[in-house]
Formats: sequence, C-alpha cells, structure tokens
Amino acid sequence: MDISQLNFKHLFYFWRVAKQGSLTHAAEQIRTSQSALSTQIRQLETRLGTTLFDRQGCQMALTATGQQVFAYAESIFGLGEQMLGWLEGRDEGTAHVRVGSVSTMSRNFQVNWLRPLLQDPAVVLSVESGSLQALTERLLRHQLDVVLANQPVPSDPGRPLSSRFLGSQDISLVGRADRWAGAVLRAPEDLDGIEMAMPSPQHGVRLQFDALCFSAGVQPRLRAEIDDMTMLRLIARDSGWITMLPEVVVQDELHSGALVRTGQSSQLAERFYAITVRNGHLAAPLDRLLSREPAGDIFTDASNPIQPTRTSSCSLND
Repeated sequence: MDISQLNFKHLFYFWRVAKQGSLTHAAEQIRTSQSALSTQIRQLETRLGTTLFDRQGCQMALTATGQQVFAYAESIFGLGEQMLGWLEGRDEGTAHVRVGSVSTMSRNFQVNWLRPLLQDPAVVLSVESGSLQALTERLLRHQLDVVLANQPVPSDPGRPLSSRFLGSQDISLVGRADRWAGAVLRAPEDLDGIEMAMPSPQHGVRLQFDALCFSAGVQPRLRAEIDDMTMLRLIARDSGWITMLPEVVVQDELHSGALVRTGQSSQLAERFYAITVRNGHLAAPLDRLLSREPAGDIFTDASNPIQPTRTSSCSLND
C-alpha cells in the first residue's frame, strides 16, 4: 500500500470518532448516519489491515494501533486546520491545553511550570488531578495533552508514552522559625526521636528516607504522614514539627521567614516529569514549553526564588 491508496476521507472520519470518543456525537457533527460512519471506518481498517477500535456494544475504545494512528491523524488534520487559518489570514486563535497532574505533586511546582501558559492570552488552560494510572489512561484516550508526575511511566510497547525529565530538587527538612531558627539537622543521623511530618509511603522519597533511617538505626517520631503536598505544607506551617519535603512546596513560607530550612539530604530528591503521547499533536504553546531546556524557574515563583539543586535535559522515551 502506498500513500495514493490511503482514503483520507475515511481517515478523517476515524479521527473525528476517536476525538469525540463516540460514534453518535461524531455522526451528528459530520452530519451523516452512524451506520455510514461505521461502514467507512471498517473500510479504513480493511485497507490498513488492522483493527483500530475495540467494539463492545455501543462503546468504541481505541486499540494500541488505533492510538498510534490517531496520533498521526491528529497531526495531519491539526496542521490542515492551521494551514486553512493561515490562508484565510487568521491567527492561530485560542489554544486549549488540558493538563493532568498527579495528586501528590506540589501545587507550587505545577503553577511555576505552567506560568508561561498562564501568561499567554491565547491559551485556555484546564487542570485536573488524579492517580498516575487514571491520568495516563485519559492521556492515551487523548482527553489530556500532558500529565505532570513525580515518576516516569514504565516502558510498554502497547502504551506509546514518553516521559520528559523536567528537573529535580533535593528533599529538605523545614520547621517553624519560632522554634527551629538556627538549628542544623543532619538527615537522618540527627532525627532519632524528633517529631516529624512526612509524605505518605506513596511517595518514592518517603520509602527511600525510611530505608536511610533503618540503615542508620534512627527512628524519628512520626506525627503525620500526608499524601497531599498542600496539606503537608499547612502541617509544616502550623505545627512545631520538622517536615520533610521539597522546598518548592513551601517556597512562600521560606521567603516570608515563617519556615526555615533545618537540613537537607543530597541522598533524597524528588524528580519531576512531563508525560505525553509519543508523536502526538500538541498545541503550539505547550509544544514550545515542552521543548525548552529544564529551567530553574520551575522551583521558583516570580518573586520568591528557591534555587533548584539539579536539572538535566535528558528525555526518557518510555
């Protein structure tokens, strides 16, 4: 089969059904019958020699091959729409960027990374949180454009996802200034019996920290373990306990002097990733943001600098 044998009208119909996630809605938009639309998609599958949808009653879910074909179709027809806009003298118009964020991620980090999009008047941004598994499933169904996470996705030929490393920050120990100003604590050596609030065991850094404490024969006094970084930030601010977290989580409190850093561990770091569908079509503002080199401003806000400890431009094509 060569390119002249590819029926782009059938490919367009497939693209609209996959984009809508519904044969009914796509048929209404294209103004054709569901049966005609279904027939032409089956003709495309026959021509390509592969199944693009798993059909279970009225439900149509993309197969692994269908996901890859959709990614190509998204690029083809997305560029076609941009070409028509250029020919008609229109600008790119509004770009809708849909972001998923793992619920354990720092909200400060998210805002810092997304700031170029927030400052772009042509961007309409939507952000939702959830588990990594749920968000990557929505990403594969093209209901999200990017997922921010603190771990990369594993390599899986059936799931065409890429993880781009955005940067990392060493884990710090922080405490209220009225109690811990001037204190210097080694992690984990000086933490035996110290009252602490920590991330929950769902965080990889927590498991690493527990292993370091066990190896050193140190047992902090656990007062709270928190899954949500915003809640952990409030615990750090309002309790008198030492809290273990990336400094970006409490950047405002450190800048104001309400909290102070009492220690830092170079053996522990939280890493941040942007996960996308490999070869998928992205809105231009998001593509530019993902293409830039990792920058220190993802660990700062506009006025309260907290310097990153490490960044790298490596990309994991998992």
